[in-house]
Amino acid sequence: MAEGINVETKSADNLFAGNFPVVEVPVVVESGAGVLTRGTVLGKITANGKYKAYNNGASDGSEVAKLILAKNVDATSADVNTVAYRTGEFNESALTGLDAAAKVDFETTPIIIKKVY
Repeated sequence: MAEGINVETKSADNLFAGNFPVVEVPVVVESGAGVLTRGTVLGKITANGKYKAYNNGASDGSEVAKLILAKNVDATSADVNTVAYRTGEFNESALTGLDAAAKVDFETTPIIIKKVY
């Protein structure tokens, strides 16, 4: 391989479901959130502005679906700086934590959820 050339390989995970422009934003996943996989629906904690897995039954702000996690992270014992998707078309079956309430939350955002057959 030529010096100075980096090669990145990606495996297909069927996360995307169309060509709507994808925008990534920096986020901090809160310590204690555990191991989260790419495609996890995220909610924003009101008190500190950090993110964790969306939970419709919570009352800390994370009960509102906001973003889709772009990379696998381990926030078991420390905050993790990473990125999440703010826009895009996503395959419903490839998302982790998506429920009916999250779909409603996303209706007013540029995150589009689709069934892929």
